[in-house]
Amino acid sequence: MKERPILFSAPMVRALLAGTKTQTRRAMRVQPSDEAAVTVEHFHQTVVDRYGDEQPGPEVFGAWWDDGESGLVCPYGQPGDRLWVRENGWQRPERTPQMMREGADTWAPYYFDADGISEQEAADFKAWGFKRRPSIHMPRAASRISLEVTGVRVERLHQISDADCVAEGCPGGHGSIPGYQYNATPREHYRAVWAAVNGPGSWQANPWLWVVEFRRHA
Repeated sequence: MKERPILFSAPMVRALLAGTKTQTRRAMRVQPSDEAAVTVEHFHQTVVDRYGDEQPGPEVFGAWWDDGESGLVCPYGQPGDRLWVRENGWQRPERTPQMMREGADTWAPYYFDADGISEQEAADFKAWGFKRRPSIHMPRAASRISLEVTGVRVERLHQISDADCVAEGCPGGHGSIPGYQYNATPREHYRAVWAAVNGPGSWQANPWLWVVEFRRHA
């Protein structure tokens, strides 16, 4: 069993905490062709020895496609592995005598954006020297969510079903898409979230994705 970090936005962290998100989709670093038949399996990567000869390397888990030569290790592990969640937040500095005198040392070591931080709280954090921590810089010790990988597959973005959208934490409904006055479907909700995270044109690109299923471990 291996552990790896994974980044989530504040809305998706809230869905994880609520138990309504059990899947995540991430674009593959190397994209197979549109017509490729892709499977997820264990395979041996080819390595080149010191004499320049190709040899079978160690067994890995990932995607393999039908040209018989292309494979990609899954960066999110395999079933049974764990993912620890990185999220945006504020990290308390080391306690100082002034903090202890004024009671600020009783504050928690870490505060998370997903829990809702007011402007006044943010101002207080800055005044006390809290460090703003983007998710990419969140230390392992501060992570509060651990996920166990239960399944991995590869598919195109547009293959997502309504049930998958709900499992992604996107049930749709009124108010699910900012500025959208209608009752959004789960697919419309997920499409809006995908575009917000990945940028204009990212939905239309219909990339190949890692689809990672998981359950909350801690």
